[in-house]
Amino acid sequence: MKKRIVLVALLLLCGATAGLMAQTTPKFAHIDSQALITSMPKHDSVMKQLKAFEQDLYDQMEQLQVEYNKKLQDYSQKRETLTPAMREAKERELGDLGQRANEFREAAQRDFQTQQGKLLQPLIDEVNAAIQKVGKDNGYTYIFDKGAGFLLYVAPDAENILEKVQKELKIK
Repeated sequence: MKKRIVLVALLLLCGATAGLMAQTTPKFAHIDSQALITSMPKHDSVMKQLKAFEQDLYDQMEQLQVEYNKKLQDYSQKRETLTPAMREAKERELGDLGQRANEFREAAQRDFQTQQGKLLQPLIDEVNAAIQKVGKDNGYTYIFDKGAGFLLYVAPDAENILEKVQKELKIK
């Protein structure tokens, strides 16, 4: 009976050891996805479009500011000669214009972020697909994004797959 228990224990131990040996060692790599995106030829075009969009929003905001300043200056010069009712109307007009400018500024920020996402998302999708392919083709268990700031430590001999993914994306 003892021999059977010892034999079963040895078989289990051998099976567990063989199972552990059969498992592959995890393979880790890292990449700086921001550096990869900025190295893409399409990135410059996207940034030019974003800059133009931002300038258009800035120009519109500047027009509102000029209109506000002009009305404020006009009000300041004529304030003493206005009737109380006219003064109140002008102050309300200035307040409304200031509120419109603030609302426009907030909407412009949202519009810029939306446009930025719309223009950058195809690049991000392309990068993610290439990282997935390189990861699968090279048998990586995990690929960490160094550019996203998630890594607290990277060993000097850690594998950086930036060049492999650039090759996948045909970036020189």
